[in-house]
Amino acid sequence: AEVESDILRRVRTLLRELDGHHPACQCDRGMLRWTLHKKIDQNPSNSSVLVRILVKELERAERGDFRHYIIPLLHTLMYTLIKAPCISDELCGRVYDFCKRLLTLPKPFCTIGLDYATRLKMERTAPGTLYQRMVISEQSLKSDPYPYQEKIFIFADPQLLSEAICNALATDTEAAQVSQSPRACMCYVISHAMQAALGEGCDIGGLNSRLQAMPSSDVEHWFREVVVAVECAGSKGSPDREQHTARLEEIYRALLSSSQAGNAPLAGLHDTPLPNPNISFHLWTEDDQLWKELVLFIRPLSQSCEPDCLSQDLDTFEMQDIISDCECCEQTRFSVLSTDSGIERDLPAAAEEPFAPCGAETEQSRLHRKGGIKKKPSPLDSVAFLQAGCNSPGVKPPVKLHRRSGIAPDAAAQLQRLHTARIVLLGDDRILGRLAQAYHSLRKRETRRVFLTPRLNLQFYYIPVVAEQPHTLAVVDHTATGQEELCEVAGYLGRADSWYESNINTLCHMIPKLATMPPSPSKHLVTDLFITDIIAYYVRMAMQPVCFQVYSVKIFFNDPAQEPAEDVFLTELCTQSQDSISPRESSMTKKKTTLDGPGIDLTVTCRKVVVSDREKELDMTLRSTGLVMKAIPADGAEDLVCLNVTITEIIRINNLSGRSFSAVANRLKTRNIKIRSTEQRPFTVRLDKDSRRTYRNVISLEVSPCLEPSYCLQKTRTMKFSLHKTEDVGLVKYMPKSLLLPINTFAGVMQ
Repeated sequence: AEVESDILRRVRTLLRELDGHHPACQCDRGMLRWTLHKKIDQNPSNSSVLVRILVKELERAERGDFRHYIIPLLHTLMYTLIKAPCISDELCGRVYDFCKRLLTLPKPFCTIGLDYATRLKMERTAPGTLYQRMVISEQSLKSDPYPYQEKIFIFADPQLLSEAICNALATDTEAAQVSQSPRACMCYVISHAMQAALGEGCDIGGLNSRLQAMPSSDVEHWFREVVVAVECAGSKGSPDREQHTARLEEIYRALLSSSQAGNAPLAGLHDTPLPNPNISFHLWTEDDQLWKELVLFIRPLSQSCEPDCLSQDLDTFEMQDIISDCECCEQTRFSVLSTDSGIERDLPAAAEEPFAPCGAETEQSRLHRKGGIKKKPSPLDSVAFLQAGCNSPGVKPPVKLHRRSGIAPDAAAQLQRLHTARIVLLGDDRILGRLAQAYHSLRKRETRRVFLTPRLNLQFYYIPVVAEQPHTLAVVDHTATGQEELCEVAGYLGRADSWYESNINTLCHMIPKLATMPPSPSKHLVTDLFITDIIAYYVRMAMQPVCFQVYSVKIFFNDPAQEPAEDVFLTELCTQSQDSISPRESSMTKKKTTLDGPGIDLTVTCRKVVVSDREKELDMTLRSTGLVMKAIPADGAEDLVCLNVTITEIIRINNLSGRSFSAVANRLKTRNIKIRSTEQRPFTVRLDKDSRRTYRNVISLEVSPCLEPSYCLQKTRTMKFSLHKTEDVGLVKYMPKSLLLPINTFAGVMQ
């Protein structure tokens, strides 16, 4: 009773934090969930107590209509259930019934409820399935019944975070991988599966001793036996749990000697650790570094390959990409010029030979065509795969389009996404701007030559980190932007998902403090366990994406010889009037400023979004010192696919004392906008609050939602055959039009 009372108190404290009642000690913020799970890890027999309490709290939240409690409690319960050594079928059944009742609620409740109900149904049939699959995929253990692999890539910009933070994160991620050999992970899977099925009837101490004394080949043999038994029972979905228990008991007795099995004294449930996932830390120094890491994850090179060979191989792969692109363009040009339909009956009569051979030679000559360009048939060229790689919710799956797109069902089934790359970004909005650039470049590369799309499942995660003593570059950006504005995306995600706010946004200032703590005996323990555990919990449980619109901008310069620049941004575009360089321009600007006020004359053309969400054409000329376009709304209820534009307009006021000027904020909402300097005076453009992405001598720019590259390619192909149609026809209708960047959270956007 005392243990149950303590656990209940901890759960109620966690719920009060969701209501905004933060603990008195600010250092405890974000650590309540972590300390709760660590307490259970110290005494695994209390797992059932915590699960029972969480089920009661979920049912109480359902009766009282406290829906903001449901998803945090459910994630906490499922994480406990996965790590628990043994949970009764009666308790799993109560959780399963609750998840089924969530199907009547709107998103994201029904989505999460369906996902967890599917997992629980499998867990009830074959206890230990969720733990086994998580370890196999995260550690990339070789397993034919479950051949999936996962890896976590942590990216940090060294110019945005201090050297101390980067070094601390690199050290912690390396320490998390120590003593995690494949052999140890296989032993964990065997021990957990036996204890989950047999409960307290399993001599876990004797089993672990037996596994430690075995050679690695025998451990691999018993690991395969356990995996096959669990996967076969879980995939069938039959309610015959006793048959699965009997099979594992048979393996258990065969694994132990006959004298040991069943004769050793039982010592209750023991904790089987859940190993840290495979994590790699990267300092983002190259623009195409993300793509290179993903290619190496899909197609790893030999371990003996030197760094120079590695770079050479990637350069060769990229050159093949360019050559393939050129060949594609060459084929497209010839196919446009050709008037041959490729059908035998469409050939003109003059093309037939005067003396045609007979018999089999006739049939062979009819089917033999010369002078054409041969293209190797490959299912990777299908638009269906381009569509499948867009990571946009609501897109119709291309299952019904296989036959139309020329893909055999067997060939399409062979291309499975066995690899999952979980990209974790550490920093502020500026690193998300770099991510938008890299993601757009990756999608363009995949449109030219599909490689990653049919093989890789790509997931993005974001942990805000703001250094208390920022880098030199961060100092420059902080002069115009406060720390709160540098984390607008994190603020929006926190307002949309309270569990993200409680567990992830609290790391914004905690990671720099832990990284700069003075050396102490407990310092390494705290940073190693806490930061790594939080990242692991985030990537394991956050499966609901929040999709942010990526915007494209085309920039024109005052020098006619300079080509226009094309770029993308995610959070913000800011313009400011630029100082004149030449003395003549400086004097003319000074006179103009005296007469008309500071700033420059701009022409703004856009489609203004009104309250009814309809668009209204707007064309105006004004004098302005600058403008800011924000893609992240200040209110969580506003639309994410809309730009909030604030133009600082200069108003001239004539009065008896003379001429004066005042600045007025002119606000509007739009999705497409054009800005042009009428007097050809240049201005500067800065993207995503990053001083490294500043364009100077700009006289005009065009902003619009960035289109998905695969959509643009298919649209171009369609327009060749229907020059007078502007609407989407054919396969284009089933493809996402806009490029969206999905960032995973625990709940997504609450409706």
